[in-house]
Amino acid sequence: MSTLDIENKYKGKVVCGVDEVGRGCLAGDVYACAVILPEDFPKDILSQLQDSKQISAKKREYLSSEIKSHAFFSIGIATVAEIDDINILQASLLAMKRAVESLDQNAEVCLVDGNKSPALANREVETVIKGDSKSCSIAAASIVAKVERDAKMTELAKEFPCYAWESNAGYGTKAHLAGMDANGVTKWHRKSFSPVRKILEQV
Repeated sequence: MSTLDIENKYKGKVVCGVDEVGRGCLAGDVYACAVILPEDFPKDILSQLQDSKQISAKKREYLSSEIKSHAFFSIGIATVAEIDDINILQASLLAMKRAVESLDQNAEVCLVDGNKSPALANREVETVIKGDSKSCSIAAASIVAKVERDAKMTELAKEFPCYAWESNAGYGTKAHLAGMDANGVTKWHRKSFSPVRKILEQV
């Protein structure tokens, strides 16, 4: 379970956790979220925060709603076009930067999941490998980001029903790859990613 041990190192400063979701997908934008957990954040919710991938979809939705009700949060997005233009790593960092800079409250310290961080002026930044399983703020960010992105991919699946995005969120599952083989690619596919590029080269 995640804790507030890392956050507590920065007593007296406003700390946000930052995480992204969708880096490995073949389709869809990359999403990031920044979350500031206030001191009065409900302890019963706090105790349930962990890596979003370890939580069921139903529980993620419940926790995301509670986080959004009781914390400061912001979503940052980098588009498919940006992913193809500047590469997925840089697009992920850009989404994180947008999330932090869109917060209603200024974060003095940013805890960023992983080993690379976006350029964030006038803020202390600490990267935390596997941060969503260590820091409550990062775990909260991972949960909200995943729920928001999954909802978008489910919405897109109604317009593009051949790729099973409602169940795979754009990841390269067997159903998604079969859909690409049978129907080609859409404007939401990342053309710089090898499986998508191979389909385009066959056309």
